Amino acid sequence: MTPTDRFAGHRTQRRRTVLISGASIAGPALAYWLNRYGYAVTVVEKAHALRGGGYPVDVRGTALEVVRRMGIWPRLRDAHVDTRRFTFLDETGGTVASIAPHTVAGGDEGSDLEVRRGDLTDALYTAVRDDVEFLFDDSVDSADQSGRGVDVTFRGGSRRTFDLAFGADGLHSHTRELLFGPEARFHRYLGYCFAGFTLPNHLGLSHEVMMWNAPGRAAALYAVGDGDHVHAFLNVAHPQPPPGALRDPGAQRELFATAFAGAGWEVPGMIAALRDADDLFADVVSQIRLPRWSSGRIALVGDAAYAPSFLTGQGSSLALVGAYMLAGSLARRDAAEGFAAYEHGTRGFVTLNQDQIGQGDAALFPTTARALERRNDMLRRLGALPSGAGRPAHSALTLPDFTPDR
Repeated sequence: MTPTDRFAGHRTQRRRTVLISGASIAGPALAYWLNRYGYAVTVVEKAHALRGGGYPVDVRGTALEVVRRMGIWPRLRDAHVDTRRFTFLDETGGTVASIAPHTVAGGDEGSDLEVRRGDLTDALYTAVRDDVEFLFDDSVDSADQSGRGVDVTFRGGSRRTFDLAFGADGLHSHTRELLFGPEARFHRYLGYCFAGFTLPNHLGLSHEVMMWNAPGRAAALYAVGDGDHVHAFLNVAHPQPPPGALRDPGAQRELFATAFAGAGWEVPGMIAALRDADDLFADVVSQIRLPRWSSGRIALVGDAAYAPSFLTGQGSSLALVGAYMLAGSLARRDAAEGFAAYEHGTRGFVTLNQDQIGQGDAALFPTTARALERRNDMLRRLGALPSGAGRPAHSALTLPDFTPDR
């Protein structure tokens, strides 16, 4: 008997149909839980297949209970990358401090999971692929609400009507734009631009991060395991978001090459690799802050609704928790009541975690020489301390049990 069969007695005569835009983390997680509660789920994803690889992501606090309830915790535990050391370097390449990663991020060593993003998305997809319709290489072009549902026109030209629709399509959500207008209204720029790509592991790094800092600049090499390649990361302070520069790959490369001119350590080689990288991803560091997460029959979840930025380390965890709370809030309610319950039960947790900016990774990128020296002094002290428990914000929400009575 499948999970869907167990809940069959709680369906209406016709299963309510829903469309989810986005198949990264929030989308498949939401699909899993909505399917459990008897909805007929379709997921549309603009990529031609699941995106593999990518930087490792963290699953922490309350989100750990979500993946346990989904039954994918053992798989994620086996995929844990176990980064063991975070070494900070000064402008000359000399060591400032070498400490446990959990001490830096405010995580709970021994409990938190760190997995490749592709491993998490694949685990979520595998958990739901046999029960949910996936449409790859397509996307939502328009979504018009009416008394009968949400009339969706897809980029490929087809049209379908769903009872409800959800945007799980990330920081630059098209669904959010259709629902509430331009991103600029809700986009909170945090003062940095970043770039990520891969390059050969010629230093022989293993299970570790090495990060070079100068005021307003950071360059890191992240070895996931002991493979032949490492993830490179560049971060530069920029008082205002560069207008349009990060939309063009050539402009992206030039922005970072200019910002890191004259830098030491391995940075010149990283910039050379950046110019030829075929997996370059660049963007501004930002959050999404919305006054509400739904309108009518459409709701947002994950980064589309409340991107916290990588500075909090909580993006994946908020997506998992938000998906659980959204689906559960709709288990026995109509859209209006369910969406209101979703916001009531989840917003405080989201805001608390978004407000972690400045209390963790944000402090890793000082913009002045004085702030950098203060940070280095802090790191030297941390290096002499044992790892502590996770940050309270990560576990500030106790998951309700939405399971229908049987």
